[in-house]
Amino acid sequence: MGEMSNRERVHNVLNHEPVDRLPTQVSPWGETVRKWKEQGHIKHGWDVGHHFGNAIRSGGWLKMVADLDFEPVTLEETETTKLVLDGNGAKLRRHKLHDTTPEHVDFTVVDRATWDEHTQPKLLSSDLRRRIPFENYRNAKALAHVRGDFFVWGGVAPFELMHPVCGHENMLAGMAEDPAWVMEMVKTYTDMTIDCFDILFAEEGPPDGFMFYEDLGYKGMPFMSPRMYKEILQPGHRRLFEYAHAKGCKVIVHSCGFVEPLVPGLVEAGMDCLQAMEVKAGMDMPRLFNQFGDRLSFYGNIDVRTLISNEYAQIDAELEKKILPVVGQGGHYILHTDHSEPPGIEYATEKYFIEKGIEVGARALQQAG
Repeated sequence: MGEMSNRERVHNVLNHEPVDRLPTQVSPWGETVRKWKEQGHIKHGWDVGHHFGNAIRSGGWLKMVADLDFEPVTLEETETTKLVLDGNGAKLRRHKLHDTTPEHVDFTVVDRATWDEHTQPKLLSSDLRRRIPFENYRNAKALAHVRGDFFVWGGVAPFELMHPVCGHENMLAGMAEDPAWVMEMVKTYTDMTIDCFDILFAEEGPPDGFMFYEDLGYKGMPFMSPRMYKEILQPGHRRLFEYAHAKGCKVIVHSCGFVEPLVPGLVEAGMDCLQAMEVKAGMDMPRLFNQFGDRLSFYGNIDVRTLISNEYAQIDAELEKKILPVVGQGGHYILHTDHSEPPGIEYATEKYFIEKGIEVGARALQQAG
């Protein structure tokens, strides 16, 4: 087999076809990149993903805040945190010194009445073109084409659009107590996303694939039961995934947390590839492969804590533990950790992870024949 481009490798992984080697991807934190720059490993202006050989480039994240004209207001500020009121009417406390999930403090939208009053009218009356980053999408797509990378439209789907508006607690309580309200939110955001896609792709053309970000679980459990997923959230996912398939594209779903109980429903909705598969939450790629390997490709699941240790023997063991039972048995896989890479990881470790992963992948591909 001749040498493939990154675009060809990812296409073949997603379509369960042979590859010359594993496609690879890293996603270091901004703080991690700053450290490597200070140490002289990366120069100012470098494309970090391209430097590490990333196979996938993304663009097109939609602006889905309720009030596009609202200027965020800082309510409190300390040396380390900032409490901000945003255009969704949400008060979120963010850390100033490093990347982290914001603390949910308070929300204007807590139920159907407040959604109907404060959010849905703003969403439905907005100019969709203002929500579409045409230039970002166009430039990322062009660069991917020049470099031979696989280009995905990347952005959030309904679950990750709802909780910034009303918070996880109100949203999940709504699933139990007023499911019709949450279904209405799902439909509203799905409709808007598809309408934005129609405008964007008519002018700029479709991507090679889609990557939807939906953090549907936490340690040991998903946020909802499989029944609730199928009744409330799956209809939106099905429409989005079917839209992607109608464009000739495969669907990658990113989800942190333990989401294994939801995977059958996601596959039913049309998911083609599962990304992240967070080890510390309980996800295990070989176990998933045994259940869904004929229907899914996989992307991630290398425990980032082995990289944080900067111990190469730990990394070797983790790569062999995950790649050989999957790729070696005919599975289709994109090399990545189970989480973005924090600044405890040394530059040399990140390079080693990619090089060793390709080496283990080559043995696995040979084993699979």
